[in-house]
Amino acid sequence: MMDDFFSRAIIAGVGVAIVAGPLGCYIVWRRLAYFGDTLSHAALLGIALALLFQVNITLSVFLVSVFVSLALLILQRRVTLSADALLGLLAHSALAFGMVALSFMTWVRVDLMGFLFGDILAVTPFDIAVIWGGGLLVLIVLAIFWRSLFAATVNLELAQAEGMRPEQANIIFMLLMAAVIAISMKIVGVLLITSMLIFPAAIARRFASGPEQMALIAALIGVIAVFGGLFGSLQWDTPAGPSIVVAASIFFIITVLPTAIIEIVKSIRFNKVKNE
Repeated sequence: MMDDFFSRAIIAGVGVAIVAGPLGCYIVWRRLAYFGDTLSHAALLGIALALLFQVNITLSVFLVSVFVSLALLILQRRVTLSADALLGLLAHSALAFGMVALSFMTWVRVDLMGFLFGDILAVTPFDIAVIWGGGLLVLIVLAIFWRSLFAATVNLELAQAEGMRPEQANIIFMLLMAAVIAISMKIVGVLLITSMLIFPAAIARRFASGPEQMALIAALIGVIAVFGGLFGSLQWDTPAGPSIVVAASIFFIITVLPTAIIEIVKSIRFNKVKNE
């Protein structure tokens, strides 16, 4: 029989995977991996502010992530810099401010490794309630706005022509991202959250024939990665959060490797025939 802490870790990890999979599809479609990294780095500033003002960490991380998202929207309109440059500035600024703020709070014991790389084995029943409750809310909002979000992703001009509001869809997407990062933080940590969003979606893209199918497959792959990572962590005594990401990485390599080998063999044969 599994220990209670391990059972709670599985329940929490599955909850995060089910939410991260569908939302991760939009990150892959929109090529916004760096945006996910920016929000995850901003989470550390949220943690520092939560400890400083004695408020709920999940709420603080969510609010800081929303602030960074809105700052990005404002800066994109007023500063003549590319989006990736702005994301880099915001990501590293938020991370640096968070680290400096935590270093000043000498009266608080901070498990920095736990925040950076997750501490899924320490989740409490309250954490599980937050993950599943927040995750369900995210999925409901995502389902309601799925069509407008997808339209804004595929073709911005076409979405506007059909009477949709892509700007509103972008704000909703950013809010959903902030929510997922806030509830996922304890599972894999602020430095690895984006991988839980990207890997399952990137793998699912190879097998799906439509956007909805890709979202479902991504959620399933995320669940498999959680089980693989946690049981691997139990077997080899490795950190649980990073082990989940390693499991997802191995899954990705296994799915990509056969195609890569076939392409290399075809290229070699083609060059051989061409030279003859």
